[in-house]
This record gives sequence, C-alpha cells and structure tokens, in this order.
Amino acid sequence: MWKADERLKHWTKEAADRRRERAAGETWAAHRSRVLNELKQSLGEFEPAQGFEPILLERVQCDGYVRERVELSGVAGLTFGAYVLIPDGVAAPLPGVVAVHGHGYGSRQICGMQADGTPEPEDQGIYRHFAVQLVRRGLLVIAPDVIGFGERMLDSVVAQEPDAPSSCYKLGTHLLMLGKTLTGLRVQEMTAALDYFATRPELDTQRIGIAGFSGGSLISYVTAALDERIAASLLIGFPNTFEDSILNVHHCFCNYTPGLLNTAELPELIGLLAPRPLFLESGDADPIFPKEGFYKAVQELQEIYAQSGASQETLSVDVFPGIHEVSGRRSFDWLKETLQGLPQ
Repeated sequence: MWKADERLKHWTKEAADRRRERAAGETWAAHRSRVLNELKQSLGEFEPAQGFEPILLERVQCDGYVRERVELSGVAGLTFGAYVLIPDGVAAPLPGVVAVHGHGYGSRQICGMQADGTPEPEDQGIYRHFAVQLVRRGLLVIAPDVIGFGERMLDSVVAQEPDAPSSCYKLGTHLLMLGKTLTGLRVQEMTAALDYFATRPELDTQRIGIAGFSGGSLISYVTAALDERIAASLLIGFPNTFEDSILNVHHCFCNYTPGLLNTAELPELIGLLAPRPLFLESGDADPIFPKEGFYKAVQELQEIYAQSGASQETLSVDVFPGIHEVSGRRSFDWLKETLQGLPQ
C-alpha cells in the first residue's frame, strides 16, 4: 500500500473507537470534565501579562453608538487593540457581547470600517459588520484584534509577501515547535479582553455572550468552554464535524491542534458549552463547512444538550441561503433576547 488514504481512514476510525470506549463508563459530568481538561492541556501554556494597565487610544461618536479603541495585554510581551462599542441612550448595566472576527483585516472588518480605519458602507462583505449590528440592538460590544490578521500581521511575513492574507502559518508552525498552539495564544488574549470587559461600568457581568464567525467561532467556543462567565454563545460559519470539514477540505493551519482528535470530535467539543444557550448558524452553500457536516453536528449537539438536562429551546439553529458568510437574520435577535432574559 504505497498511498496512505486507507491508513488515514483507519487511524481516524481507531481514534473514534478509543473515544467511545473511554466514554462508555463515564457519567456525563465526568466525561465533560475530562474532555474539558484535555482540551485545555492541548492548547499549550503562555506566560500571562503582569501589571499592564489598559490604555484608551481613541473615542469616536458614531451613528447611534460611541466607539472606543483600547490597548490591552493578556500574554507577557504582547499587547493588542480592541474596539468597545457603547450604544447611545441605553441605561447601564447592559448585556454585553465579545465579538470575534476570523480571517480578514481584523476587528475593523466587523466594526464598520475599511482596513485603513475609514468608514465602510453598511453590510459589505461576508462579515456584515456584525459588531455594529449587535451594538445597534442595545448590546455593549467588545471586538478584540486577533493575532495574525490586519494590524497584527507578522512584519516578517509582510516583508516576504506584502499581500499575504494572514500570518497564521508562520505563527502556528513556530508555536507548534515550541509545544504551544495558535488557538491557545488567541484564547488567552480573548480571555484577557473578557477580563477588561468585565471592568466596564456599562456591563452587566451576569449577562455576557460571545459571537464569532469562521475562525472566530473556533476562538469563541474554546473561550466559552474554559470561561463560564460567558452565558450564551453564537457560532457562525464553523459548527461542523472534523471529518466533513477540517479533515476533508483545505483549511488554514490555525484550525489544527495536535492530538485533539484523540479527545473528541468537533460537535463534542462544542458540546462543552451545554447547558448554556447556544445558537449555530451556517450557509447552506458554505464550501468549507459543508451543510452535511453541519447537520451531523446539530444532531449530536441535540443529544448532548438533552444529556445535560437543558431544555430543547436552549439550542437554536439556522441554515440560511448563502455561502461562507454571516447572516444574523435570526441569531442577532436571539442573542439579544437570550442575554436580556438572563437573571441580573
């Protein structure tokens, strides 16, 4: 057998069989605890930032909201920017959302701006300015810059390839050689953004959600799994199975974590959010997260949510006519209503 197609299938099936054997004798709570711990261990460790005080960089009045730019730090030796969007005329404390972008030019892409910071017409591109759509629903929003995109591209990558879409490959491969992962770095910074967000006087800290698109959903589900301050999650253009998407379609290097398939398939990892409210959104013609895998993930997540004791309406789903893009036709109002309905 010169080629490895069948061996890959064999090894993947072996991993699935081992997962089932390990889970067979566990209670739901014990199984969840083990999977969560193994997910955390798979990410690698980063030295946390110490003593960094947030810096206000700008404050701009926009149409219906104020946009602030702050500088934060979550990892020693690194800082990052984040936009905070504050709705006009809404009494605090407000429900809040951490809005997480994926591949593109950074947080400006979801905050109504072009790459150079100038205003962009409404609803342009696949992101649909979803952070702006959320603040206009009366939610406080923080949109951190994810490392590897836009202003946080590696200088060495830009020097070699000025039009490179991201620095994911160089960041990810270097971190892998150090026993760390790009997901781990991004999640630690997202947690630091959440720490800062929780200090905002406008925020009701009992009603925090997270919303991500594509790679931003990867960061979102891992952050929410590890931090129960996040009370509700919206995952767009990502929920699927590893088998149908990440292992079957060409994806960015940042989607891969060593050994993770030995712990769980993707629906089970997303299921760590149970029994907290969860909304899954996907385009019916998404070429990199195919609808067949999405429906498989939904079915498994429905079973996980039932096992957790969550009510049926805790898990919501929308498959919209579209490609790999944000819709929000149901999910944005769901997130607003879900957060507003939580006890203060």
